[in-house]
Amino acid sequence: MKKDIHPDYHFIEVKMTDGSTVVMKSTWGKEGEMLALDIDPSVHPAWNGGSSRLMDQGGRVSKFKNKYAGLGF
Repeated sequence: MKKDIHPDYHFIEVKMTDGSTVVMKSTWGKEGEMLALDIDPSVHPAWNGGSSRLMDQGGRVSKFKNKYAGLGF
């Protein structure tokens, strides 16, 4: 492998949406920095079987249906 072409691989802290933190290796940021996530496996429907919603029940589709309910959509 060529020397000095790869990014630095170091430990960072990752703050989950529930406030817990995890230490992992990454090329993001600098050693010891904290990365705060907006979406993590505990709240994303693809990883939790759809039990948690990212959007409220009255989302875009519901707003569209309510707006155009009388037009036969």
